[in-house]
Amino acid sequence: MSLTLTPLQQIPLIHSGDNLVEIVLNAIEMSSLTLQDRDILVFAQKIVSKAEGRLVNLVTIKPSARAIELGKQSEKDPRLVELILCESREVLRTRPGTIIVEHKLGFVCANAGIDHSNVAGAGDSAEEWVLLLPSDPDRSAEKLRDEIQTKTGKRIGVLIIDSHGRAWRNGTVGVAIGLAGIPGLEDLRGRQDLFDFTLRITQVGAADELAAAASLVMGQAAEGMPVVHVRGFPYPLRDGSLRELIRPKDQDLFR
Repeated sequence: MSLTLTPLQQIPLIHSGDNLVEIVLNAIEMSSLTLQDRDILVFAQKIVSKAEGRLVNLVTIKPSARAIELGKQSEKDPRLVELILCESREVLRTRPGTIIVEHKLGFVCANAGIDHSNVAGAGDSAEEWVLLLPSDPDRSAEKLRDEIQTKTGKRIGVLIIDSHGRAWRNGTVGVAIGLAGIPGLEDLRGRQDLFDFTLRITQVGAADELAAAASLVMGQAAEGMPVVHVRGFPYPLRDGSLRELIRPKDQDLFR
């Protein structure tokens, strides 16, 4: 097995309304690649959010009483906290610098995934812009996948990833937040290992493993390579969704 990840060059700064499909297909051509069946394209969340117009100017936000109180506890701008509350189902933990929430999409993350880094909006430089996650990343991935398949005639998968922290571990890693045409989980239960032992509980977070690998070659700062072409994914392509990767609350031992 050979897994090849190639970050695409010539991806410009993305703005609201930009056509990501045209931009990416042009970048594939300029990278001397040819899209094939079973290839996967991994998109950084930021460019999907920007293309979908998910930028918010904090100047426009009026914080609630709860946001003001949580802002004091977390030492965060209460306008930002108001956005965090709007994007969340539940606040789980708070400490200076961080608010841990259950996002409306179902996963647990810091600050509802709202980002200041590598974000710029139109207007005066004094304005304070932040970027929200896509409202429905699975749907975003599906639209990208369907349009690319229509234009190329190739059966592919699309993955949208973000950087998350993890319980008990330092550092951020890439995780899947939206997928189309690839498995979220690969269930190995019932298969035999090298010593003929039948696997009983093993389920591989295939989409998250690929997300981490793609994040490694994308970088986290000023690299400017927010799309990665993948060839050699070791599992069959199929319809998948973020729901496969979300652990039910009654099985979540960290809450």
